[in-house]
Amino acid sequence: MSHFELVSTDPCTGEVIWTGAPGDVGAAVAAARAALPGWAHTPLDARIAVVRAFKDAVLGRAEDFAALIARETGKPLWETRTEVASVAAKVDISIVAQAERAGSRSGEAAGVRQVLRHKPHGVLAVLGPYNFPAHLPNGHIVPALLAGNTIVFKPSELTPAVADFMADCWRAAGLPDGVLTLVHGGGDTGRDLAAADIDGLLFTGSAHVGAALARQFADTPGKILALEMGGNNPLIVWDVADDALDAAAALIVQSGYLSAGQRCTCARRLIVQDGAEGPLLERVTALIDRIIVGAPLDAPQPFMGPVIANRAADGLVAGVETLRARGARTIRPLTRRVADRPFLLPALYDVTGIGALPDSELFGPVLQLTRVADWDSAIAAANATRFGLSAGLIGGDAALYDRFWAASRAGVVNWNRPTNGAASNAPFGGIGLSGNHRPSAYYAADYAAWPVASLEADRPEGSITTGLSA
Repeated sequence: MSHFELVSTDPCTGEVIWTGAPGDVGAAVAAARAALPGWAHTPLDARIAVVRAFKDAVLGRAEDFAALIARETGKPLWETRTEVASVAAKVDISIVAQAERAGSRSGEAAGVRQVLRHKPHGVLAVLGPYNFPAHLPNGHIVPALLAGNTIVFKPSELTPAVADFMADCWRAAGLPDGVLTLVHGGGDTGRDLAAADIDGLLFTGSAHVGAALARQFADTPGKILALEMGGNNPLIVWDVADDALDAAAALIVQSGYLSAGQRCTCARRLIVQDGAEGPLLERVTALIDRIIVGAPLDAPQPFMGPVIANRAADGLVAGVETLRARGARTIRPLTRRVADRPFLLPALYDVTGIGALPDSELFGPVLQLTRVADWDSAIAAANATRFGLSAGLIGGDAALYDRFWAASRAGVVNWNRPTNGAASNAPFGGIGLSGNHRPSAYYAADYAAWPVASLEADRPEGSITTGLSA
């Protein structure tokens, strides 16, 4: 095997799924640059037709697509089917968003025609993550193509086969050559692409990499940079009625452990009222003990699969050891089910009273419990983070939720719903280490194009009435 060969494996078995060489960034960007004039000047209706054909291609191969995502990520088949459905649904949502947020407008004031139109940025790089290897990069790609940009897409080196499948669907849709170019590789390839002759970069991934990109792009303010990063997300449970405790426990488990905790909106910190948490925690731990962790095609279907790779599992184990060394009390341990595979049983640790907790995103099935004395302390604990992606409240009434919403520092704020519930027809993004005020999803149309304001008349009209000599 070549030293430079990339390899993707099934996290459940270690079986090789895909091999290939790192891509040529220069050639990929040159192809995108060459294709730009033709695509940018393609009428919007024609671009829409291609994007709709992509949707049809995805739906026509939906089961194969879902099976491949499951195999390359380890996510259960029921979940990867929802990811494929989201990829298809993104098309119609993006077409509506394009018209609403990046379409043309005209009006008249004082006899002058005023027109607003939008232009594509040009060549955009898209860096995709492994947790939703189709849905999340697709959330950048579709709006960017509708706006008339060409794209160089570097997927996660852990999920190249999914990216290849998506590229095949675009080819089947009739997307012209060079309009979407794949370039495979690791971190070095991503850095080379960010430094290449591009007009902007759309990123989904870790705060560490996002911060490095922000530093790199500080010297090029003319290039668009959209950062969608992670979160150290709080979930407060407060004043829950006895007959709602089972529902509250289900929402906590969904928030903390969906996708094996590998969603950027997963709850990382569970905040409860000290002394009142007993009945709730009994139900939560009972649910945790019932969670099935398994391979994508297992029957019955598992609630969650492995984390993406052994390296990720090792990092989570080390993160938990740091918590325990600082005094965290184990309620449910982070247990590795198979010694050499990244299957992790969901964990819950009580970190109440521990000073200087790491403000980091443990990207896996690890939930940290904090008990507080009163509501003000709950809000303070929730906001004790540099991140600001997702936050949730379970329980209380409308007045308490209003107080929670007003005090929360997050771009997604939910009430009596999981923290990882978000609508595709709404903006999606955060503040602080979670993003740079470029929310994705419905608002992706905002960063995929730039506005041009015009005053227009059919013939020259002008005169100077003041300040001229006779």
